[in-house]
Amino acid sequence: MSETQRARQERNRRTIAAARMIDLGNLKEAEMIELIERLRAGLDDSVLLNDEVTE
Repeated sequence: MSETQRARQERNRRTIAAARMIDLGNLKEAEMIELIERLRAGLDDSVLLNDEVTE
């Protein structure tokens, strides 16, 4: 795995870890949408990264 790929993996892990600490019950609608979009982007990147590493 390249340094760039490791950095992407670490960024995705930090995004998930940060999301786990958020109290979802206190989020406003816009904040919830932003959280979902960040997680969606991280998931997309993780899948792409997996494809890159396994090809």
